[in-house]
Amino acid sequence: MKATVITIGDEILIGQIVDTNSAWIGQKFSELGVKLHEIISVGDDAAQIVEALNRAKASSQIVLMTGGLGPTKDDITKKTLVDYFETELVLNEEVWEKMKQIFEKRGLKVLEMNRSQAMIPKDCIMLPNKRGTAQGTWFERDGVVFISMPGVPHEMKHLMEEQVIPRLQEKFSFPKIVHSTIMTAGAGESVVANLLAQFEEELPANIKLAYLPDLGTVKLRLSAHGDTEELKGVVQVQIEKMKEILGNYVYAEGEEKLEVVVGKILLQKEETVSCAESCTGGYIAHLFTSVPGSSRYFDGGVVSYSYEVKERLLGVKTETLNSVGAVSEECVKEMLQGLLHITDTTYGIAISGIAGPDCGTADKPVGTVWIAVGSKEKMVAKKFHFFPSRMENIRVFSNAALNLLRLFVLDKLN
Repeated sequence: MKATVITIGDEILIGQIVDTNSAWIGQKFSELGVKLHEIISVGDDAAQIVEALNRAKASSQIVLMTGGLGPTKDDITKKTLVDYFETELVLNEEVWEKMKQIFEKRGLKVLEMNRSQAMIPKDCIMLPNKRGTAQGTWFERDGVVFISMPGVPHEMKHLMEEQVIPRLQEKFSFPKIVHSTIMTAGAGESVVANLLAQFEEELPANIKLAYLPDLGTVKLRLSAHGDTEELKGVVQVQIEKMKEILGNYVYAEGEEKLEVVVGKILLQKEETVSCAESCTGGYIAHLFTSVPGSSRYFDGGVVSYSYEVKERLLGVKTETLNSVGAVSEECVKEMLQGLLHITDTTYGIAISGIAGPDCGTADKPVGTVWIAVGSKEKMVAKKFHFFPSRMENIRVFSNAALNLLRLFVLDKLN
């Protein structure tokens, strides 16, 4: 079973917005057992849309379109589909009444252009959109299903989960597929792959291993295909083998982020953490506070970007900065000591590095970072070398710091 996704909108082609819909749809199709054959992006042009539809139906049984369903003149998807399927638009009174009620509740005047969104192609199944005013449509022609949805991500996801996927499952018989994931940190993709080389060779033929690296983490996904209910158990056996091989590199089973896992560990131990950041500029604090309930274990942080703030707020010695500089083991340890003194948290993170793209030297090139984690009783500092790109470094530095803290708290850091 193959599917093609067609994203429609000039704003995608000119880079005004980033197409996140296709990645999300691809993940959902993979879980369903559908192979995503192709992603086609076209502008708000009827000829381009028709060309994409013809190309998609030649290779796929499912054609899924997003975008171009709004009330403005540049939203031409619905009109193009009407012409393509040789049908006509008719007013759906139920949709029109609901739209008027929505506008009235918001204290807004209903414009004539809004009426166009209640005009539905006559020869289609309407997919009701409870998150917006643009309705989805479902056409069938020559054994191919054509689905059109809004491009607004939360509306598209709602329609996919509430309407599209259930209807596809009713219409088609999909193969049984099971996905299981573990998350790793502290080793790059090549290191992980080398450790798993023999394991991967010995995998059963119906189980595939995928490596999905990110900045500072590697997601490992096992996918099994078959017709039995025993697949989950078979996959779990392989997951346990991977965990045993990778040891402390594994930080979660499932797709949890490092900041979530670290937070759970701290909550379980009823302990707290704070951070002193230089090169990451508060990004570690951002990761902590992005997790609901983090106030129970994250007390706060200091962004000590300059020498003066490192000295005045964290007590870093002037002679330390003058002799070995801010990107040094001595500096991050003094930052950590000062941080724990002023916050009195159980644990702390201190980080100082060269994010780039300039200011690197021969002995401290861009991508160099020192990270210290620990408590008042014990602390450990580690040096890393990462990328020449600033934003990549900020993210990977932060994930490295969280992983060091995880290992320290679990007493697994040498």
